Amino acid sequence: MKHICVTGANGYIARHVIPLLQQTRQWHITAIDLTDKGVFPPEIPFYACNILNPAQTNQLYTKIDRPDVCLHLAWQDGFTHNALSHIDNLPAHFHFLQSLVEHECKQLMVAGSFREYGPCNGRVSEDHPLIADNYYSWAKISLKHLLELYLKDKPVTLQWLRFFTPYGDDEHNNSILSKIIRWEAEGKTSFPFTEGTEQYDYIHVDELARQICAVAAQTDISGAINCCSGKPSYLKDKVEELIRSRGFTIRPSYGVFKAREYDSPVIYGDDTKIRQILKKYKK
Repeated sequence: MKHICVTGANGYIARHVIPLLQQTRQWHITAIDLTDKGVFPPEIPFYACNILNPAQTNQLYTKIDRPDVCLHLAWQDGFTHNALSHIDNLPAHFHFLQSLVEHECKQLMVAGSFREYGPCNGRVSEDHPLIADNYYSWAKISLKHLLELYLKDKPVTLQWLRFFTPYGDDEHNNSILSKIIRWEAEGKTSFPFTEGTEQYDYIHVDELARQICAVAAQTDISGAINCCSGKPSYLKDKVEELIRSRGFTIRPSYGVFKAREYDSPVIYGDDTKIRQILKKYKK
């Protein structure tokens, strides 16, 4: 039985990944986040730790008993792409993962983002050129490069998971869909919006969790991996689907805002690599 530690354990994605890992009965799981919110059952050890604080992480390494695998989901201000915290926190993310390797962790799974591809128009494979057009994408790209340099001559597998746009369980997300749910509850009747013609690769959070677990279960396929559905959908359609399925009365005021300059008109992932992994996972 392998030991996996999951950072950002209280987060939106981890809340779906950890129960799925537990169901396989193939993992000893350690959950790590700033505070224990009582999300997971007592049989899953939880450690409250700020992984960006070396004073806390130095004690953590011995407490968690040398995990074989780290799924690193923790990231501050992930929805604020031009927050300076992305630059400030980059060294701490690297040193946390570096120290895990020094404590014999042999498989690093790190959350990347489709934002690393920058403004695109169409399908993107893992070897597509990367463009850092905001602090968030710059920090993600830089962390990947730093880890690749550090691990170059080490017997450690790096799997860089480029998440596309998750949805589902939207009460616990921080996306526009989550905001619509909150605004409806507050009694708002409308909200300003773009034209909604942007097309993104939407992946249900349960499917995303399944893909992450499949990656964790093997080391033959590594490097950058698109975690995606492999098809584009209009942002407008996702908004309308949410409003219709929940019987909401709130309505978007289309065209009030322009799309952000760094948003792609159409971007969706090449899912060839993740499909290969999922096929292997089924076996």
